Amino acid sequence: MKKHLALLLALFLLTPCGAEITKPKILFFTKSSGWEHEVISWQKGRPSFAEKQLLDLAQKNQWEMVFSKDGSLFSPAYLATFDVLMFYTTGDLTQAGTDKHPPMTLAGKQAIFDFVRQGKGFVGIHCTSDTFHSDDDKPGNPERYRNQGEKVDPFISFLGGEFIHHGAQQNALNYVVNAKFPGFESGPTSFTLFEEWYSLKNFNPDIHVLTFIEPKAMKGEMYHRPPYPTSWARREGKGRVWYTSLGHREDIWTNPLFQQMLVGGTRFALGELPGDTTPNLSTVTPEAHVNPPFPGTKK
Repeated sequence: MKKHLALLLALFLLTPCGAEITKPKILFFTKSSGWEHEVISWQKGRPSFAEKQLLDLAQKNQWEMVFSKDGSLFSPAYLATFDVLMFYTTGDLTQAGTDKHPPMTLAGKQAIFDFVRQGKGFVGIHCTSDTFHSDDDKPGNPERYRNQGEKVDPFISFLGGEFIHHGAQQNALNYVVNAKFPGFESGPTSFTLFEEWYSLKNFNPDIHVLTFIEPKAMKGEMYHRPPYPTSWARREGKGRVWYTSLGHREDIWTNPLFQQMLVGGTRFALGELPGDTTPNLSTVTPEAHVNPPFPGTKK
C-alpha cells in the first residue's frame, strides 16, 4: 500500500500543477462539393446532427473535435495540428460545388496523403467513398459501373473503395469478419440494419475487410452482385486508414453498434489501439470486384 501511495505521489510531483492532459485532436471535415447529406448540414443550425453525436463521443473518449467545411485551409502546416482527419464528404473537393464552401487545392489534396503517410490517421464515413470519383461522376454513365484499375483516383486508392450507386433504404445483413478489431470486440458476429446501403467498387486489394454485406435478398439492380465489403482498414505508409459505408441516417448515428464501430475505428486511426490490417479481400469477399450491371442491361 505504501509503495502504491509513493508511486502516486511521484507521478503527482512529476506533473506540473494545473497541467492538462493533451487530448487527441480530430478534424471532422464535411464539405459537400456533390450531394449534401442532411446529417451533416448546417442549414438547421450548428452543430449538425452528426457533429452533436461526435461531441458526445469526444467527451466520453477525451478527444478534441474541430468541425469545418473549408477546404482552403488544407495545407501541411494546418493538418499537422491534428492527429486524425475524419471525412464525411462528396464530390470533387477542389471545386466549390453544392455547398459553396471554399474548395481545397490539388496541393491540399496531396497534403491529406502526406499527413497519413507520415504516421497520422484517417477515418472515412459513408459518403467519403463518393468523393474524388475515378470516372466522370455521373451515375447514368456505364463507366460508373466499371472498375478503373490503374486509372483509379489516388484518393479512392487511399480510401480503399469507391461508391457506385445506392438503392432504396432497406434492411441488409452484414457479417463481421474480425471480432478482435477495435470496435467489434463485444459486438455481434452479424447484424441487420435499415440504412442507405452503398454499392461499391475499385477496392484496393490491400484492405483488411472488417464487415461485408450479403446482397442476395436486397432490392435494386445495384445490389445484383456477390458479397462485398462495407467496412475496412488499411495502412498508408506509416499511418492508418479506416472506413465504413454506414452513416447516412440519424438513427444510425445514435445506434450503439455504429458508435462502437466508429469509436474503435477512430482509436485505431489514432494509433491508440492495434488492429490487424493484413489484406484479406481476396479470401473474405473473393468476388467483390464483380460489379452490378449497368441499369437496364443483363449481366
